[in-house]
Amino acid sequence: MRVRKAVFPAAGWGTRFLPATKAQPKEMLPLVDRPVIQYAMEEAVAAGIEQVIIVTSSQKRAIEDHFDRNFELERLLEERGDIEMLRRIRRIGDLCQVAYVRQPEQLGLGHAVLMAKELVGHEPFAVILSDDVVTGERPCIGQMIEAYHRTHASVVAVRRVPREQTRRYGVVDPAPDQAPDEPLLRLRGIVEKPLPEDAPSDRAVIGRYVLTPKIFEKLEQTPRGAGGEIQLTDAISALLAEQEVYACSFEGHYHDAGTTMGWLKASVQLALERPDTGPELRGFLAGLDLG
Repeated sequence: MRVRKAVFPAAGWGTRFLPATKAQPKEMLPLVDRPVIQYAMEEAVAAGIEQVIIVTSSQKRAIEDHFDRNFELERLLEERGDIEMLRRIRRIGDLCQVAYVRQPEQLGLGHAVLMAKELVGHEPFAVILSDDVVTGERPCIGQMIEAYHRTHASVVAVRRVPREQTRRYGVVDPAPDQAPDEPLLRLRGIVEKPLPEDAPSDRAVIGRYVLTPKIFEKLEQTPRGAGGEIQLTDAISALLAEQEVYACSFEGHYHDAGTTMGWLKASVQLALERPDTGPELRGFLAGLDLG
């Protein structure tokens, strides 16, 4: 069965970015000239996703407005003769079919995914966390979908991290018969934020998943953990008792836009990669007195 739908959890408060996120969603913070969530949306569309389900809250109307048509702005751009910008603005509203579902309480990533159950139905689906920006020749979630079609099992995206950083991530535990350098590893578990000496590997989970619909049953059975939240990692661990789960090492450049420092680094790196902003920014950075 094809993977046609992607769930975008986007209901969190974005407290790491306060006060900037007091009145706007963190998903709408710009990376150069596009909001963070648009990078993820474009990645999904490039991978063949047909419907995006955005899990929002009452504070996230700006996201809905961004992916809707703005006829007044379009008319203004047309009158000014700015046809190229008009095309870019119209393309945002035409990227793909978008549906919205409200998460009434902030009860964790697992709960946010569970909110999309009725819209996803009984088919495999992707989960994309827009804080994790991945750029490259092949869309990251597209590589995950390819791995799903090879394995017919749930797949989580992973990247190598220094051992001293494992306490910040969910870390996968590969099955013992797997070669450690394989790009696609069958798992026997996932350990949430292990100490470096306890980490089962150096491959950390990032915000890209392809999941079978069985995950909804596991999410409904998952008790609330720390902070009263339902964790997606716990549900995937429970899923492993009945179905295989794989970890996929992806090709591409990873940018962590989920913290203020990570967002700053991502902004600089993405601007440097663009031909219209890279040369001038590179010259500006070279002229800074960093002593």
